[in-house]
Amino acid sequence: MQTIDVNRKESGKIWHRKPSPSSADGLMVQISHDVTGAFAPQGRRVRFLQVSFDVSGDRFVAGDHHGNIYVFDIGRNRFQLVQKAGSPCTSLAFSLRRKTEFLVALSDYSLKCYDIENKELVAWMKGHATAIHSISIHASGRYALTTSSDTALLWDLDTFTRKRKLNIKEDVGIAKVFFLPLSNTIITCFRDDSIFAWESDTLQCKYQLPIPPGERPCYKAFATPRDGRLLVAAGKSRFLHVWALDTRTLLRIVEMPTKVRAVKQLEFLSESFDGGSSKIVGALSQDGIMRFINLNTCKLLFDIGSLDDRISSVAVSPTGRHVTAVVESGCVNVYSIPALMADFNKPPPPLVKAIANKSGAGKSLNGTSVLRSTTPGRLSQIEADHKIAGSHTIKTGVKRRPGQDTEAEEFSSLPDGLNISRLQAILKGYGEYPAKYRMFIWRSILRLPENHAAFSSLIDKGTHLAWAKVHQTYPIKSRKLLRVLQRTLSCLAHWSAIFGETDYLPLLAFPFVKLFQNNQLVCFEVIATVLANWCQLWFEFFPNPPINALSMVENVLAYHDRKLLQHFVNYNVTSQIYAWPLLETLFSEVVTRDEWLRMFDNIFSNHPAFLHLMVVAYLISSRQALLQCMNVDDFKYFFHHRNAVDISGVIKEAYRLDESTPDDIHPARMLEEFQPLTRGQYPIFNKYPKFIVDYQAQEREKIRRDELDYLHQRHATAELQRALDKRRNEEEAWYRQQELLNDAEQQRRVLIMEEEQKLVDQRVRLQAMKRELRARELQLLDGARHRFLQHQTQIKGTELSRLDEEIERKRILREQETQAAVEDVEIRRMELQAQKEQLQQNLARNSTRSTHQQQADSEAHRRQQELEERMRKRAWDIERNKEHESRKMLQTQMAQLDQIKGDIEGNKDIEYRRRMDDLETELRNMEMGHLNEENKRLEEEVQDVMAAVADNKLDQVNKVEEELNNLRTRSRSDEHRRGLAGLNQQTYASFDTRRNQTTNALSTQARNKPILNEFSSSDEDSVPISLDRGRRTFEQRERDLMKEVRDLRRKIATETRHLQPPISYDDDDRDDDAR
Repeated sequence: MQTIDVNRKESGKIWHRKPSPSSADGLMVQISHDVTGAFAPQGRRVRFLQVSFDVSGDRFVAGDHHGNIYVFDIGRNRFQLVQKAGSPCTSLAFSLRRKTEFLVALSDYSLKCYDIENKELVAWMKGHATAIHSISIHASGRYALTTSSDTALLWDLDTFTRKRKLNIKEDVGIAKVFFLPLSNTIITCFRDDSIFAWESDTLQCKYQLPIPPGERPCYKAFATPRDGRLLVAAGKSRFLHVWALDTRTLLRIVEMPTKVRAVKQLEFLSESFDGGSSKIVGALSQDGIMRFINLNTCKLLFDIGSLDDRISSVAVSPTGRHVTAVVESGCVNVYSIPALMADFNKPPPPLVKAIANKSGAGKSLNGTSVLRSTTPGRLSQIEADHKIAGSHTIKTGVKRRPGQDTEAEEFSSLPDGLNISRLQAILKGYGEYPAKYRMFIWRSILRLPENHAAFSSLIDKGTHLAWAKVHQTYPIKSRKLLRVLQRTLSCLAHWSAIFGETDYLPLLAFPFVKLFQNNQLVCFEVIATVLANWCQLWFEFFPNPPINALSMVENVLAYHDRKLLQHFVNYNVTSQIYAWPLLETLFSEVVTRDEWLRMFDNIFSNHPAFLHLMVVAYLISSRQALLQCMNVDDFKYFFHHRNAVDISGVIKEAYRLDESTPDDIHPARMLEEFQPLTRGQYPIFNKYPKFIVDYQAQEREKIRRDELDYLHQRHATAELQRALDKRRNEEEAWYRQQELLNDAEQQRRVLIMEEEQKLVDQRVRLQAMKRELRARELQLLDGARHRFLQHQTQIKGTELSRLDEEIERKRILREQETQAAVEDVEIRRMELQAQKEQLQQNLARNSTRSTHQQQADSEAHRRQQELEERMRKRAWDIERNKEHESRKMLQTQMAQLDQIKGDIEGNKDIEYRRRMDDLETELRNMEMGHLNEENKRLEEEVQDVMAAVADNKLDQVNKVEEELNNLRTRSRSDEHRRGLAGLNQQTYASFDTRRNQTTNALSTQARNKPILNEFSSSDEDSVPISLDRGRRTFEQRERDLMKEVRDLRRKIATETRHLQPPISYDDDDRDDDAR
């Protein structure tokens, strides 16, 4: 067992020598993360928590308690630190559609997606309220199911969005939710042991598994194989319940050993070519040991783990080759399943040995006897097959050559219960094997030993030096396919040195690599079988093409189509042009995939010489096209590209050639019979010129050493060049630094000159500032003098303001006296106004009475006019009736006269009457129109008269109001001019006189239809009232007061000038004038 510590390592090798695990424990390597340092305690270990494999099974991702996530590549023997999540992970998933991405569930309840190549965060998804304990990925890698204790979420990994959420009751917890492999079914398992199946597209419930009767199993662990047909569930007991999901019934109950009390985890172990229906399941129990059991036989196969260091969780690779276990000590143990299964993969000992001899001869062609081993179960079947073959022979297209009967009888029975005769019958009838069972039939026909241990030893040798750069010679888009091709070629080169020198080996192996890329063991053994049997005599003339094999093809072609061979000879086309390209590529360049499979169905089912006959058959089937070619390049193009050739016809032609070719030129005479690979170890392959291969190996080694020397010299030259470049860069940097220093020095000089100029400018500004300060000092002195003068002026102003206030006070007193007199006058005016309003009321009463009288007179006049109108209308009606009577009498007389005339003129009289009636109607209408017009004219005249009367009344009212206003104005003037005593008498006299005049005027206007309130204005009766006398008195007093103020000011100024003459101010004024 090897160990590796990833502390302070971001990448490196997993092991330094290839591990060789024993069948006892199968442990390959133990991975740990031990922290060491000054601040770390001794023996502290960062525990790994979770592991998960990718789809290929060669890589797994592991996360530790500190959130560090590592990717371990077992195939490449490399590990790498891809992310530091910062918090412990609770679950991992590495089987996404994008192979470089993985999902990690962290302890902060979040789900993150990282890329291992870019080491970047791709998406951050949130939605859980508790820790995620499992992640299930859909078979397409597009969807993911995350499960916590309270909910399950469905995520879309293309958009990284949540699609659905599983809501449950609070009292029912979730045990696990996962996808069934290779289906669209979701299985939900709850803590009440109920299991439901849902359709992932529509989320409709498909079915529910019944709860087993008896004691509750308390399911905690679940597992399904890759085909999704079984479901194994276990919990707090030692029983495993195996459900058949097809029939939805409990298939069986497997009882674990008595040491097992509870099962923590279940995992199915995949096997090669099991079709996904795995029968081996691993159960991790409470004691930390995982036991692997065969569900069919209920047999314990092996177990991993120990009681000293118990297993916490397990991850099984999809290919079933490795198992990773996280143990309680915090390490990750990697186990090898082939090593653990080595005892079970051993072939059983031979129980029956039979010797098959040719009738009449004691030995086969090679002079040795062939032994066949089988099991007791197969013996009866083989005997029955021999009986059937003896009674009924199936005719096939294979011609039996002398010496082939023994081998045919020996190999008529194939492994897995198949029979070559029956397979050839199927091939004869259908032309190919069923595609579903083709790989199985090929494995049986080729009798592949499946030597896992031997193949692992070849794999462990790593990549062969000859094929280390195969990607440069044969670039393949698929990295996986290129990796499988390189690994297969390396195994072949390690098996036999000739295959490291064969240039065409990738062309020969590529079809099988592409066909068996998911099972590298089968791929290697198929290619090895083909090289050992169908490529006989190919390497005798190495490194030249196989001249003997090409000669056999040419001999057969010369026998069956000499003309075509002569055509090749005429244009210098040798067998290396028309046969070798088909052989070295095994027809993969000239046929399609389906056609190639059909060809090899027939090639594998016949003698190895059938491949050479297939080449000749292909040439003969393409005869017409080849005869048209005249250029060597055209021939080369033809045998390296696909052509319109019927493969069924080629196969039939090959069978025909096999039957009709003579024995002396038949390729079977030169080639040995089919020999399968031996079990346990692969046979030695040394049918090649060893000295040439060794020489080429020596030359290659010499070239490699020369290349190493060249690389060393190139490296030394590169180092010298880097040193020269470094020195040149340093010199250039020194010169640049000197230039920068010179530039800096020049800049400093410029800065110094600028600073000196700034100092000169500052001195000039300082002198100017001094002059300004002196000027400001003078200005301050001048300002002080002005302020003193201003102070004196303010003092004098204050005295003047006191005088002004005295004057203002006296003026206010005068205005108050005037206002009192005005208020007395206003009171008198209000009394007069009251008298005036009383007079107006009396006038209004008189005017109202006269107005009523006028209205009564007009109403009487109107009634009289209406009476006269009715009398005229009545007289007009009487006159109209008289006229009507007279007309009626005339009409009666005329009617009587008309009646006498007889019946002859009756019609004329009726017409006449009708016309007369019409005339009468028109006449009445005309008269009524005249009367209506006359009535309208009279009504308009009456309206005009009434409008004129209304206008006259309105004019009279306006005149009376104007005269009243004039009277009010005159009354106010008289009250201001006259005294109080005489004013009353004059006012009453004027009022009596005006009242008499007004009364007379009203009586006169009443007779002549006057208008109310119309007064005549007279200037003679106005009494003037004047206030000029008091105003002249006040103005005289104001002039006298102002005169006294001026005399007082003049006196104060004279006294001040005599007491303090202003001598200094005059000197300053003279200095100012001098300036």
